[in-house]
Amino acid sequence: MLPSVVTEFTPWASLLGGVLIGISAVMVMVLFGRIAGITGVSTGALSLIMPSQTKAADWDWRIAFIAGLIIAPLLVSLFTGDIQQTVSDNVLGMALAGLLVGIGTTIGSGCTSGHGVCGLARLSTRSLAAVATFMLFAAATVFLLRHVWS
Repeated sequence: MLPSVVTEFTPWASLLGGVLIGISAVMVMVLFGRIAGITGVSTGALSLIMPSQTKAADWDWRIAFIAGLIIAPLLVSLFTGDIQQTVSDNVLGMALAGLLVGIGTTIGSGCTSGHGVCGLARLSTRSLAAVATFMLFAAATVFLLRHVWS
């Protein structure tokens, strides 16, 4: 499941992306009083179509948030050219990875964006523990994939 192309080091683009993520997290908190974790955002948006869930009263901004995640890279690509993103073509491996991420976000009561961006900013000890766990397992996964099973 290794990508076919080595990722380029882009500190300025990465810094700008981080700043924009921080600004959007603050905007969601100030405007809606909610945490900008994508798990909570998408779960609330899915309440529109999931019969077992109570419909979120604030589904409109959630749909706009998700639409922005999809539209923004398309606009950047339109104005600046191609955005190169490499992912594995191993569909089974990607499906398994997605399933494990879903299980992890359920067990961890949130995702990396909710805990890492918003939770740490609020000095949440639960988020600190979650982020430490994410980072530990991410480092272990990279080590195993690149140095043991390559």
